[in-house]
Amino acid sequence: MSETVITTMATAGRWFQPAEVEPEARIRLFLFPHAGSGAIIYRDWGGLLPADVGMQALTLPGRQERSAEAPFTDWEPLLDALYDAVCAELDDRPFAFFGHCLGAQLAYHLTVRLKEEGVAGPVLLGVSGWAPEGFFNPSEKDVDMPDEELIDWMKRLGSFPAEIYDNPEVLAMVIPALRSDLAVCSRRVERTGAVDCPLVSYGGRDDALMEEAGAFTSWEPVSPRYLGHSEFAGGHFYIDHHALAVTSDFARHLEREAPAGR
Repeated sequence: MSETVITTMATAGRWFQPAEVEPEARIRLFLFPHAGSGAIIYRDWGGLLPADVGMQALTLPGRQERSAEAPFTDWEPLLDALYDAVCAELDDRPFAFFGHCLGAQLAYHLTVRLKEEGVAGPVLLGVSGWAPEGFFNPSEKDVDMPDEELIDWMKRLGSFPAEIYDNPEVLAMVIPALRSDLAVCSRRVERTGAVDCPLVSYGGRDDALMEEAGAFTSWEPVSPRYLGHSEFAGGHFYIDHHALAVTSDFARHLEREAPAGR
């Protein structure tokens, strides 16, 4: 086993909150956050999901309790490390992936990676706020935009609560994490293969990052069982206001794909 894998496995608990799921949980659900954030964006989901779903939300290096760690700025090293961290968590229970924006990119590419490596993948893949085609992808120029422009962009998207923009200490933590994630996105290496599992997508009707009408239709050929797309009122961060509807719909699909007794 490589030194990188050993190191990642030794610290895998820090990648996810909580570090362990309840032994009684029948299904694991790995949640992947949007750029610049961490597990905190899913803090309310535990109370919205069925009791037999054990959720674990990702926090990447460079934010929240991992703020002292150097963030990833390249796609492949991040995907490699995350693949090892996820594999270290798996047991004999079925599991699912759900991600928003950058989280959707990571969830999808991890699913393809598991297939390539011959590892059993998720029973269900949920993707939100991103599609393989027709969505904004940052350039190196976007990554290097001045702080004022970046903050204005964040405000237009509604990325974070309004109060953080008047808090220099919080901005000093958020901006570097967001820049590192934008760098990761700009250097994404496409894995264009199909996944084996069912896939369901979600989005906001007024998402400013959707550059082409009907971009979510690009998910249709990705899965042999595309379960459809649900749109909600709001922009890119519609999910902040529609968590109950999204979790209810996703849980309904999850129950069908991993029924009790499986």
